[in-house]
Amino acid sequence: MNATAATPAASSTPPPLAGPARKATNASGPRPRLAVEAAPRTRAWMRPTPLLVWAAVALAALGVAASLNAVTVAVWAGVGGGVAVLAVLDALLLRSAPTPEIAREVPEAWPIGVERDVRLRIEHYGRRLRVDVHDLHPGDWPMRDLPRRLDLDDASVSTLAYHLRPTARGNFRFEGTQLRLYSPLRLWRQSRTAGTVQSVRVFPNFAPLAGFALFSAEQASRLVGAHIKRRRGEGTDFHQMREYRIGDSMRQIDWKATARARKLISREYQDEKNQQLLLMLDTGRRMLAHEAGLSHFDRALDAALVVSYIALRRGDAVGLLATGGDERWVAPQRSMAAIDTLLRASYDIQPKPIATDYLAAATDLALRQRRRALVMLVTNLRDEDIDDVLAAVRLLQRRHLVVVASLRERDLDEVLDQPVDDVRSAVRAAAAARYIAQRAAAHDVLRNHRVMVLDVTCEELPGALVEQYLSIKRSGLL
Repeated sequence: MNATAATPAASSTPPPLAGPARKATNASGPRPRLAVEAAPRTRAWMRPTPLLVWAAVALAALGVAASLNAVTVAVWAGVGGGVAVLAVLDALLLRSAPTPEIAREVPEAWPIGVERDVRLRIEHYGRRLRVDVHDLHPGDWPMRDLPRRLDLDDASVSTLAYHLRPTARGNFRFEGTQLRLYSPLRLWRQSRTAGTVQSVRVFPNFAPLAGFALFSAEQASRLVGAHIKRRRGEGTDFHQMREYRIGDSMRQIDWKATARARKLISREYQDEKNQQLLLMLDTGRRMLAHEAGLSHFDRALDAALVVSYIALRRGDAVGLLATGGDERWVAPQRSMAAIDTLLRASYDIQPKPIATDYLAAATDLALRQRRRALVMLVTNLRDEDIDDVLAAVRLLQRRHLVVVASLRERDLDEVLDQPVDDVRSAVRAAAAARYIAQRAAAHDVLRNHRVMVLDVTCEELPGALVEQYLSIKRSGLL
C-alpha cells in the first residue's frame, strides 16, 4: 500500500491572539457558516486503458496476419474471444468495486499566501484496488504533491498529504475528491467523485500578529521596521514620581514634592491611552495592482492589521472603514479581542474596478465617528484624484487628525534604475519620471493643508504606519 505519512494537521482557526472574539454587531457584510456535506457521488463512463488499446491493436495485426494466411483464422478468433471475455469480466469487476471513503482534514481558516498541508484519509473495503487521487481544491491555488497513485488492500486505511497555498481572501469550497479507479487487469479505468464538500475561509496573513504576542508593543514595532525615537518622562498621562535625572525638563519638576523630600523630584508621564485610531482603506480600482502575487489592497489590509495590533497593545481603540468597492464598517473597539473582530470583519473584502468617492466616504465617516480620532487613509493617490481627496481630507480635519498613506508601485523605482540605451527605454523612463513628479505634486498639495503624507511601497507600508502612529502618540497631537 503506497500511502505517504501525513504531516501534523494545521490549526483550523485563527490563532487566539487575545482571548475569545466578540461578535461584531456593527460590522456589515456576510458571515458565512462553514459547511461540510457529502459530495455528489458520480461515476463516469469506463474508458479503456492503454493496455487494452494495445491489445486491440495486436488483435488487429493478428487479423491481418490471418488474412495473409500467416496464422489460421481459428487462432485469430480464439485470441480475440479470449481478449473479449477478459475485457468484459474486468469491466464487471471494476463496475462492482465499491468507491473508497474519503475524509479530508483541512483548516477552516487559512492565512493568505501561506502554504499549508491538507490530509486525505482513504478507507477501502473490498478487493485490491489501484486508484489515482486528486482533490478538488479551489483551482487557481498553487498545489504540490497531487495527483497521487495508491494501491489499496482490502480493509485498508491510507493517508496522504499535499500542500496548498491560497492566493486570495474570501470564501472557497473543496468540491469533493476525484478518484480514478483501475480494474484488476488494468484494462479499464473509471473516474468517480467521492469525499465531502467543505467550505474554508481565507484571512489576511495573521501569522505575524500571532508572533507579535511574544513581544512588547515597542519590540513588535521594531519588528515591522518602525524607527522609534526614545523619549523619557514626557507624555500626557501622569505615570509616577521619581528622583530628578540629568536631562529632565524643568517642567517635569514637582516643586511641592521637592520641598517635602528636600531633593529634586520629577513627574514622569506616559503616552495617553484610550484614544482612537480609524483605518480608512480604499477598496476601489486604485488598489487592484498586484506585486509579488498579492494585490495592493491585500498589502494595505495586512499593514492595517499590524498597526491596529500595536495600537491595541498600547491601550487605544481601533476601528475600520472600507470604502470604494466592498464597504465595511467596524466601530472602534478596545482590548486585544478587537483584532479577532477585525480579522473576521475584513477577510472577505475585495477591491473592485470602480472609482472611489472619497468625499462620500469622508462624509460617512464624519457621521459615524463623532469622537476625535487619528484617521489613516490608505490608497494609491493619483494627481487626478487630488481635488476629491483634498475635499475629503479637509472635511475630516474639522474633527480628526488625518494621515494619508499613498502606495507607490515598486516598478516605478525599478524603471528609473534601469539604464537608458535606446528610444524605448528613454520613453519609459521619461513617463515614469513624469508620473512620479505628478504624484509628488499631489502629495505637496495635501502637505500644504497640514496633512501628513506617507509615500511608500507595499513593503514599507507596515513600518511607516506604525512609525507615524507612534510619532503622533509621543508628540501629543491627537
